Amino acid sequence: MDNGLKPNELEPVERLDDGAPCARLRAVQARIAQAATEAGHDAASVSLLAVSKTFDAAAVRGLAGCGQREFGENYLQEALDKQAALADLRLEWHFIGPIQSNKTRPIAEHFSWVHSVDRLKIAERLSEQRPAGLPPLQVCIEVNVSGEASKGGVTPAELPALADALSTLPRLHLRGLMAIPAASTDMAAQRAAFRQVRAAFDMLVARGHALDTLSMGMSADLEAAILEGATIVRVGTALFGERIYPR
Repeated sequence: MDNGLKPNELEPVERLDDGAPCARLRAVQARIAQAATEAGHDAASVSLLAVSKTFDAAAVRGLAGCGQREFGENYLQEALDKQAALADLRLEWHFIGPIQSNKTRPIAEHFSWVHSVDRLKIAERLSEQRPAGLPPLQVCIEVNVSGEASKGGVTPAELPALADALSTLPRLHLRGLMAIPAASTDMAAQRAAFRQVRAAFDMLVARGHALDTLSMGMSADLEAAILEGATIVRVGTALFGERIYPR
């Protein structure tokens, strides 16, 4: 089973017809800074992960030319193709999509971060397959606080056991949690969902886990996420434009 789109299905950089890449990047950075200030945090404490799935290497190169260095990908083969095309750039790649067991080796070999660990089996394979010459793989556990069957992630009740087991794996470094709560246009509802993620994070810290990362918030709700403690926001649409998925 393929885990990605074919190269000719990627959206070309020419779709950025309503704003230059640098202007879009600066606008998102301004949103992050304003939300961080409102939350009483230093803007530098919130990292921007540019989600480049379905957009081609030229789009990534364009944004990298504006200073963006961290990119998130959901589809493995698409990501590997872009990494090869952009090998001349010093970029940091994060895998943020669902993980199939037969895809763990290339993920362990080619990414610095994985945000979507939700099974011990997957974590064990990533640890076993992480090359010894690379630093430990930085990982987040995906938690499903909205109870949506269509989304991955462990329940808050399952989280402590997985975190305890994962923290013993030698080639992984557990950094924190990732979540994609149910979509809402209501700021109060957005914040309430992200507050549940933060509560789960605080619970793990109280259990002795040295965590520092909350990966939550996207183009439509990054302000709410930052107000509730996000340290990484994953932004695609606001940086690259609307995605058109192949039928």
